[in-house]
Amino acid sequence: MKAAVVVFPGSNCDRDMAVALQQAGADVTMVWHKDHDLPAGVDLVAVPGGFSFGDYLRCGAIAAQSPVCQAVVAHAGRGGYVLGVCNGFQVLTETGLLPGALMRNSGLKFVCKSVGLNVVTSDSAFTAGYTSGDVLSVPIAHHDGNYFADEDTRARLRSEDRIAFTYTANPNGAMDDIAGILSENRRVLGMMPHPERAIDRLQGSTDGQALFRAVVDQLAHA
Repeated sequence: MKAAVVVFPGSNCDRDMAVALQQAGADVTMVWHKDHDLPAGVDLVAVPGGFSFGDYLRCGAIAAQSPVCQAVVAHAGRGGYVLGVCNGFQVLTETGLLPGALMRNSGLKFVCKSVGLNVVTSDSAFTAGYTSGDVLSVPIAHHDGNYFADEDTRARLRSEDRIAFTYTANPNGAMDDIAGILSENRRVLGMMPHPERAIDRLQGSTDGQALFRAVVDQLAHA
């Protein structure tokens, strides 16, 4: 199973993401934001956390215009899998691959701590390693993680079982406590918490392991 991790100026979780995928069994290639093409045969593209382009204009807005993001959108359009974490989630909303937007935290401060996550659905390659109702401990580190979408969009997410994760205690004001959502075909996941920072006991939690193992195993046997 081949994975690509996109790197922007300001990314700071790209290597963490690569390690998490490699430990789950993926063959990982790092892809620079100016590249126009993804590696041949790539199954999964991961857009990592950080502060792409210094979060100028709007978080993820400049990154979404990078040449590589055109390739990521095309990859998703062909039915390819995409994972966006934190700044990666912001980028995916800016490209239109996921609905809604990530706004400034309600407390107007950067929040960095471990949070409780409810697994809302196990019906996706990313969440198949969990059971709906599981509660995970996963860290967050963001200033703009307040998920916003209009009521019609949120109602559609609920009715189509596309809310992947919610917070047990809302740290940022996100509407409906949303921490992660899926695309219509369930092959694109965006989430604010960092599962790649919860894969080793030394990190305080291994609750992120199941996400990477599930998606790698499913794509390896597809």
